[in-house]
Amino acid sequence: MKKASEGADSNVSPIGRTAEEASQTRRVRSATYRALQEKHEPFREVAWLLIKYRMDHGLTQQQLADKVGTSYSQISRIERGQHETSIRTLRRIAEALDVRLLIGFESKSDQGARRELVAV
Repeated sequence: MKKASEGADSNVSPIGRTAEEASQTRRVRSATYRALQEKHEPFREVAWLLIKYRMDHGLTQQQLADKVGTSYSQISRIERGQHETSIRTLRRIAEALDVRLLIGFESKSDQGARRELVAV
């Protein structure tokens, strides 16, 4: 009798594709999905930064929510990267994490991109 592991590729998930592979397939097949992904891209980047800084401070989502004065579910939504977050909320999070929030504009020209940032 053959063992379950024999002949099986150990890099293949027992449930099929990874979430990233499934997402890529949906992206290729669906213009609507692609548009939604592109719309949420900036929020996902904010989410990754928030997760990084929260973890650097050794805080759970609940602990950060308590420091910010908001709910656990609000922090969770922001960290999923599918929630448009106000500058006011981002400022409160930055203060709770003892970091500065920067916002800015970027203009593109023949000489390259020019960024101007301010701390809020």
